Amino acid sequence: MEIHYKKKELQQKQEKVNTDIHLERNSALQKRRRRLFIVCIFLLIVSLVYGLTTGSVTISLTDVLGALKGNQATVEHQIVWNLRLPRLLTGLLVGMCLAVSGALLQGIMRNPLADPGVIGVSAGAGLVAIITMLIFPEHMNLLPLGAFLGAFIAATFVYLVAWDGGVSPLRLILAGVAINTLLGAITSAVMIIHSDKVQTVLPWLMGGLSERSWPHLKIILPYAVIGLTIALFASRPANILRLGDNAAKLIGYNVERNRFFLLLLSTFLAGAAVSVAGLLGFVGLVIPHIVRLLIGDDYRYLIPMSMLFGGILVVFADTVARSWFEPIELPVGILLATIGAPFFLFLLRKGKVI
Repeated sequence: MEIHYKKKELQQKQEKVNTDIHLERNSALQKRRRRLFIVCIFLLIVSLVYGLTTGSVTISLTDVLGALKGNQATVEHQIVWNLRLPRLLTGLLVGMCLAVSGALLQGIMRNPLADPGVIGVSAGAGLVAIITMLIFPEHMNLLPLGAFLGAFIAATFVYLVAWDGGVSPLRLILAGVAINTLLGAITSAVMIIHSDKVQTVLPWLMGGLSERSWPHLKIILPYAVIGLTIALFASRPANILRLGDNAAKLIGYNVERNRFFLLLLSTFLAGAAVSVAGLLGFVGLVIPHIVRLLIGDDYRYLIPMSMLFGGILVVFADTVARSWFEPIELPVGILLATIGAPFFLFLLRKGKVI
């Protein structure tokens, strides 16, 4: 009897110790999240200031502030207000949309490789965008909507092909590669048929923000604001889907309906980004992984932090691409690929993806 009592007492002490450790870890994690949020805001401000001051013409911070105040007679005002500022804001929204889209797709499909560029979402959006630009240029105002529809159809098809009582990482990768190849072939065929106009879309295919100005910002702004705002409230269904279909159904959750909603939202964001920036790769893959390593898998924090990290990455990478390789301007898509591909290989080497 005494032995049983002592054993029970030891179990209670162990449970108390485990609870204390859990609370301490949660407290430390919350502190890390708050610190990281402050750091991200600081880095975002720094990247925007760096983008406004750096380029083929270096402009001091004082002159930038003067240009933003509205002294329209200066060359600095023309450079900052008409060239750099709209390009930076467009890049910021593009990075946010792609990062959040990738984070949501990874949660929907429970696969760390579910990036808009890897599983065919960007290719679907790109095909519709190419068709619009080459064949129906008079309907350019509908480009974001068309890109969204292309992205959604591609994502749905990949998911259906990969489904076999569930979605395995290997089946998803194979389905995504197949759909990417098919859509790439169709895109190439469209470009060959309209070869006389193809020079206008080649920079777009590489992904970039060159010559992006206020009209492009106006195109993406309403879609990005709507999509990102909804995404901030999508953390609960995304967290529940992380548990797995069976666990979610046991607590009375409509898995398929919420998966469809998140798929719709993620492709909406990817389509908006692709419509103005072209086929930028790896942002939706790299950013969610970095954020998960820093603050965990909870989508209440993963979505807003991915948003910030994605914006910072694209803004900074675009500034580097247009200012570090003078006299040429490197498409930011190329620079992002040189960052994303090694990171992808690192994850594969560490066994983090399959």
